[in-house]
Amino acid sequence: MFTSEKGVVEEWLSEFKTLPETSLRNYATNLKDKSSLVSSLYKVIQEPQSELLEPVCHQLFEFYRSGEEQLLRFTLQFLPELIWCYLAVSASRNVHRSGCIEALLLGIYNLEIVDKQGHSKVLSFTIPSLSKPSVYHEPSSIGSMALTESALSQHGLSKVVYSGPHPQREMLTAQNRFEVLTFLLLCYNAALTYMPSVSLQSLCQICSRICVCGYPRQHVRKYKGISSRIPVSSGFMVQMLTGIYFAFYNGEWDLAQKALDDIIYRAQLELYPEPLLVANAIKASLPHGAMKSSKEGTRCIQVEITPTSSRISRNAVTSMSIRGHRWKRHEQPDNNNDTTELGILVIPEISVTNVAGERTGNGEKGRTLGEIDAQHIQGVQETATDPRTESKGLPEIRRQKSVRKMMEDGINSPGRVQF
Repeated sequence: MFTSEKGVVEEWLSEFKTLPETSLRNYATNLKDKSSLVSSLYKVIQEPQSELLEPVCHQLFEFYRSGEEQLLRFTLQFLPELIWCYLAVSASRNVHRSGCIEALLLGIYNLEIVDKQGHSKVLSFTIPSLSKPSVYHEPSSIGSMALTESALSQHGLSKVVYSGPHPQREMLTAQNRFEVLTFLLLCYNAALTYMPSVSLQSLCQICSRICVCGYPRQHVRKYKGISSRIPVSSGFMVQMLTGIYFAFYNGEWDLAQKALDDIIYRAQLELYPEPLLVANAIKASLPHGAMKSSKEGTRCIQVEITPTSSRISRNAVTSMSIRGHRWKRHEQPDNNNDTTELGILVIPEISVTNVAGERTGNGEKGRTLGEIDAQHIQGVQETATDPRTESKGLPEIRRQKSVRKMMEDGINSPGRVQF
């Protein structure tokens, strides 16, 4: 560590001690812009023998319990590096070197598991229903499963996952180590959108090192330092994947890709189903090429969202179109060809006899329905063959149609026939 970097850290330590309470908010706002201070603090944390490590850990804890949101996030950005240093020292069995780091991690944990009144927190998370659209999926693309999820959601059967209450811890042991570290990574992931790029880079790097140390891939990655295997839990690896997935779309594509491959490698060796499921799902959802974008600002996942307007075709058959449709009787169009061919128009002769329910009316006992129909047909034929009717045209055609309709009505409906 250079003398200039050491001087920056010492100035930072002394400045906060003399800071009045009224200037705390302005101090916290300007602190995130001091990039030289952040890089110097990373170097202090990476050197377990540094004499500045203990006062730095103490001041980071003071930041965290101050209640100022900006100071809390300033401490959180170093959390991945603190976890790596603690695990590396624990794997080398030099536990006495990690005393101040362990105290800082325990202090953050004990502050996070209680609320402001000192009661234990119970975190809840409602699993999203597949029947409701999101930026990741459309219910229509799932098929019959969406209908099942929709039916369940209407009955209030949404699944809620609870975390807590968590017990207070006074020291880290082999039994509770990853329970505490998993919860700390959960707190870090909750503030991912406020983490700078240097913190995301640290997260990806420590995830790769934790997963490959002590395995043949360590020589491929050319990681130096410890060669002992670092035990990990399934839940801890899932929390690592959450941060890596965010890093993919926020300017750290290459490091996140390497970390994802190393987590899959370690999960396959440990036969952990949860990290394998999450890691392969992330890998399958990634675009084919790297995200070519600057590292300034956050990035978004590009997905196609179904618009709210309907895309139903105008030609589609719907209940409204069927309801509004009116069936019309097909009629022969009236044109000039009908008038020119009127002279050769022949109506077939129909003989209607012995119609059931046939009666005589108005004193005409000797006349039958067949005779009446025959007279009308004869009259129509005489009218059609008369050359004087050629000039009448359209009225004669209508008369023929009306006669034909009367004949059809007389045949289909038994009983009295009136003309």
